[in-house]
Amino acid sequence: MGLWGTSPFDRGAVADFVGDLEDMADGAERLAAIREALCFAVEETGCLEAPEGEVALVAAALVAAGRPGGQPVDEVYGAAEAIAEPPQELADLAVRALDRVLAADSEAAELWDDSASGPEWRASVDALRTALRPASESVRGRAGGAGAAAEGERENRCP
Repeated sequence: MGLWGTSPFDRGAVADFVGDLEDMADGAERLAAIREALCFAVEETGCLEAPEGEVALVAAALVAAGRPGGQPVDEVYGAAEAIAEPPQELADLAVRALDRVLAADSEAAELWDDSASGPEWRASVDALRTALRPASESVRGRAGGAGAAAEGERENRCP
């Protein structure tokens, strides 16, 4: 895999995914492709292979970039546009995908943890997590109680 940095966009394995997104004129089609990449990672029960994990990271980065505090999308190597004002349920799904990419049975995590840049990579993933948190969580903790949590779980299911 071509790799030149710890940003989600700094690897050759995501070029096809980003290129496919660029070719999609319809925002709904792009959103569906991003959701599909996140769902693939979340639903993988075996070892999550590095290319699929890296694509999930890029999908999460595109969601995070459209949220307050999110890092702008890499204009050179990333897709031209973030997801403008992504719904919280998509951000929650992206967090679940990040959890899967960081899991013990994730090839991407294993490869990064074996490298000198592993801590920097994990810090970049943590920055994505921070940007994906609900705005209310950063101020006063997650609100809503059990009813809101159950509703969030319904919305976070993959198709």
